[in-house]
Amino acid sequence: MQISSGGATHVGMVRTNNEDCFRIVSPLNLFVLADGMGGEAHGEVASALAVETVVKHCIEGEENPSAALLGEAKPGLTPKSRRLLSAIHLANQKVFQSAEEHPERQGMGATLTTAWIDGSQLSVGHVGDSRVYLLRTGQLQQLTSDHSLVAEQVRRGLLTATEAEQSNLQSVLLRALGTQAQVEVDVEEVGLFPGDVLLLCSDGLTRMVTEPEIAGTLQAEPIPQRAAEKLVQLANESGGIDNVTVIVVSFRPEPKGWFSWLRRGAQKSEGGNGSAGGK
Repeated sequence: MQISSGGATHVGMVRTNNEDCFRIVSPLNLFVLADGMGGEAHGEVASALAVETVVKHCIEGEENPSAALLGEAKPGLTPKSRRLLSAIHLANQKVFQSAEEHPERQGMGATLTTAWIDGSQLSVGHVGDSRVYLLRTGQLQQLTSDHSLVAEQVRRGLLTATEAEQSNLQSVLLRALGTQAQVEVDVEEVGLFPGDVLLLCSDGLTRMVTEPEIAGTLQAEPIPQRAAEKLVQLANESGGIDNVTVIVVSFRPEPKGWFSWLRRGAQKSEGGNGSAGGK
């Protein structure tokens, strides 16, 4: 498959600083997104530290596959999923230690959502309420579970999805990066097919734009960078009450014919690497 990607971030229409951060590492097909929390407690520092830690750890693992892994091993995972799990545990340590060492940063934390593609295999690592979606044959499927109070209440049948969307407790997280010395990390593995579209986003998108609108935009705009920018624009047009960050990744069939060898193995990324927050 040919992989194309793009990303965009914006402070939104209400906030004065952007606590989101993202990186697209095209040579590794690695995508990382974090949403900092803590406001004056330097949420932008937490998100940037988390993203850079994950990227560095994954790159080191590619260069030295025998490099030590952190966290409790989960049986049955692929090597990339194990490395991703380790990277997120390390990021949690780094953010937690930074807050411990700098009193003015106490209380900071971040969500962290990551996707690592190896051929037709997708590894997803996740903590918090940023999300990963998969668009396949027109159907949008959420691959991650929100680690938030209202999401847990919906899962237990205490709230309806509509009541959760209207709740003023949407921002209350049950699990986040850097708030405790240890964190539980969700890891999922999914097979990919040509025509799939992957979306990573902060809650600044999902609180402003409905899933049908998201799916429609991804279907209408085949160029990932433009799709990411359009989704950010839609969030701001709907009120933009929070920072909004979007990464879009598309998977197309490998072209057939005499010229296919020219493109085989090429990594195309319209968006390139990018980040916001903590700089």
